[in-house]
Amino acid sequence: MLLATGAEEVTRFKLPRNVDFLRLPGLRKVTNSTYAARRLPMDASDIHELRSSVIEATVRSFQPDVLVADKHPFGVHGEITASLHALRRHGGRAVLGLRDILDDRETVLAEWKAHTLHDRIAENYDQVLVYGKQEVFDPIEEYDFPPDLAEITTFCGYVLNAAGDDGRTDDRLPEATEAARKLPLVLATSGGGEDGFAMLSAFIDAAAGAPWQGVVVAGPRAAEDQRDRLRASAKAAGVRFHSFVPGVSRWIALADALVCMGGYNTLAEALAHGTPTVCVPRAQPRQEQLIRARAFDRLGLLTSLEPGLLEPAHLRAAIDARLRTPRLALAAEADRLLDLAGAHAAAGILVRLAEEGRRRSAPLRAVAG
Repeated sequence: MLLATGAEEVTRFKLPRNVDFLRLPGLRKVTNSTYAARRLPMDASDIHELRSSVIEATVRSFQPDVLVADKHPFGVHGEITASLHALRRHGGRAVLGLRDILDDRETVLAEWKAHTLHDRIAENYDQVLVYGKQEVFDPIEEYDFPPDLAEITTFCGYVLNAAGDDGRTDDRLPEATEAARKLPLVLATSGGGEDGFAMLSAFIDAAAGAPWQGVVVAGPRAAEDQRDRLRASAKAAGVRFHSFVPGVSRWIALADALVCMGGYNTLAEALAHGTPTVCVPRAQPRQEQLIRARAFDRLGLLTSLEPGLLEPAHLRAAIDARLRTPRLALAAEADRLLDLAGAHAAAGILVRLAEEGRRRSAPLRAVAG
């Protein structure tokens, strides 16, 4: 398997046998629909042309049995369109992977109709895999999939990061291993940290004098001045502060409760571990997190605190209530409602497609972008 990605974090992954990655020039998001070069001094059209030619050359030489595109059916600004055509010429199969929720109905329909994506996806892809449960959120109905697109759409269940414990000490929550620990630990993290300042500030205020120990992880992309302000207020409130932790997802299982935003990976991992969660979802520029948090709240899996209600008193009350949630029961209910074996189900579908479409005797190969 060859992973083609612009994510810088890929260099920190432990890759299994027969897996490698192709690091693409990175992009940074400017608006919902526009991107710019993250590091290279290139304008938008040039960076997209560079990425497109690299991906196409990879498909031509690697000749994957299956190509899996993530979220963007034709890549950012159509950069994998030529690669899909090259894939067809050597008999490969194309699969589109979608998260449970893309955005609100009106936004998705406007974007998809502007680029005729309903028809083009059905014409260019053999399978659409939705990493979610239809009973939780149904994109077929919500986003008006036509019959030919609905026919090739499969719901896999939610996908988890299955990374195991590799023994790195910086992946363990220090406060959780203190022998004298007497208070419950409540972890607050906003992922990358670029837009988590308001949530983390409210959490620090809520944790001051609480009957639990607050722990904050600011995130690698938090602005330096905001990080300094959070550190100072955390010290004054008796909250433990960490600027950045490479394996913060592993801390979720060790915390007695979690305060986070509504990202797919964070919520799936928290619920799989049975970690009682208070979610403060992002509502702009996309409503994906807000819709997901509300859906999970309706199922009783977490407490969703609307961004407009982000006050220390409300947050403190929500955390206190969630700390009373039985973890084992929560984990079992999450598995029942969300089907957390989505990665295994998706892998099985990909292998089947590769075997059905193989035109040569070489080992199975796949490329994911």
